Amino acid sequence: MTHTAVHWAVHWRTEAKATLSLGWPIILTNLAQIAIGTTDTLMMGWLGPTELAAGSLGANLFFAVLILGMGLAMATSPLLAHSLGRARHSVRECRRIVRQGLWLSLGFALPCWALLWHADALLRALGQDPELSRVAGAYVRMLQWSLLPALWVIVLRCFISALERPRAGMVITWVAVVVHVGSNWVLMFGNLGAPRLGVVGAGISSTLSFSFMALALMAFILWDRRFRRFHVLGHWWRADWPKLKELLRIGTPMALAMGFEITGFNAAAFLMGIISADALAAHAIALQVASITFMVPLGMAQAATVRVGLSAGAGDAEGVRRAGWVALALGVGFMAAMALVLLVAPQPIVHLFLDPARAENAGAITLAISFLAIAGMFQMVDGAQVVGAGALRGLKDTTVPMLFAGFGYWLIAIPLGSALAFWSGLGGRGIWIGLAIGLGVVASLMVGRWSMRGELGLSPRRWP
Repeated sequence: MTHTAVHWAVHWRTEAKATLSLGWPIILTNLAQIAIGTTDTLMMGWLGPTELAAGSLGANLFFAVLILGMGLAMATSPLLAHSLGRARHSVRECRRIVRQGLWLSLGFALPCWALLWHADALLRALGQDPELSRVAGAYVRMLQWSLLPALWVIVLRCFISALERPRAGMVITWVAVVVHVGSNWVLMFGNLGAPRLGVVGAGISSTLSFSFMALALMAFILWDRRFRRFHVLGHWWRADWPKLKELLRIGTPMALAMGFEITGFNAAAFLMGIISADALAAHAIALQVASITFMVPLGMAQAATVRVGLSAGAGDAEGVRRAGWVALALGVGFMAAMALVLLVAPQPIVHLFLDPARAENAGAITLAISFLAIAGMFQMVDGAQVVGAGALRGLKDTTVPMLFAGFGYWLIAIPLGSALAFWSGLGGRGIWIGLAIGLGVVASLMVGRWSMRGELGLSPRRWP
């Protein structure tokens, strides 16, 4: 092996170690956060398929709003990475970015609370079953208050991840999972003398859990020596209009891109609700499982944003390319293994959510197994599209990826899935086939753009 080849291999191996070192706590944090939703889905399934369907409707509406806010909150990540790449001890700049991220989250949450308060009417307007809509609306009225603390958690996690110390977020989030399971057990099922609140109890529990995470993470940042020097709450009342404008410029396309994706899956849930309650319950299970596997490439994408952003801030074009391709290889490689699991063993996974001994679960179980088989087919492309988007965010390249997401999900996935479901007679399976094809298109476009950007280098004037 030549000296050049050895040098190349050492750099790529070093980058892989750095990405994994940053990525694994983020992945475990993501898994803990999705565990909160998984816990709700599992426990709602124990209440019955009707409660599970209603909870799924409410959660889909809430998370459509949450994802939009997450796009804005996550805009702090590339800004922080670029700032730290330029100057590793950029205290004042980082404090201003975090502060404006917290204010932006509050500004987003206020009108969303007013909207979500009328979830029942919104779901009825979307053609959902009136009784399911009523139960879902009551659930969302409790769940909606978790929006602001959830967004503040995202901002604070971006901050500690940009400094490549994400483990505190991981520990706090896993503690929150324990808090959530316990409060669900008490509030949903009426244990320890509490009233039996059903799905409404799950909404209260989620708000308590996210509030705990926000407070604990802020307390850690204010206490820890390395983070304390940033004084993130210093002069918190001061507006920084240039920073806020930059957050909006980068974050709005991110929010819309993530919104196109989540609303595509939400539209699929609403279409399932039109087909049948069994189809909706099966969709909730399959989507929950796919969301769990998705957390790993999502963590790689978040690590890629930081690693690419640090190299971009330092003006290291080769480091940018290396960080993006390493993250893509790691994310897609993991999803290849998950594809095999979902294709080979969907049935025992579904049985974790719905008891096969209960006759009323038979229809939902059969559908969920078929949906998971389709989900297995799109695992790799799902990993490629999210990591590709994360790498591009590290270059503050968010507008074109937003257009890719809108095209793939709303001009291909949903129209094609609807046609296959209602015109070709495939029902819920047709919707999932449409989603799989739409994801494949988005993945091809994202990876293609990343490949092109790697060749064009760092200068914004050369970006198409």
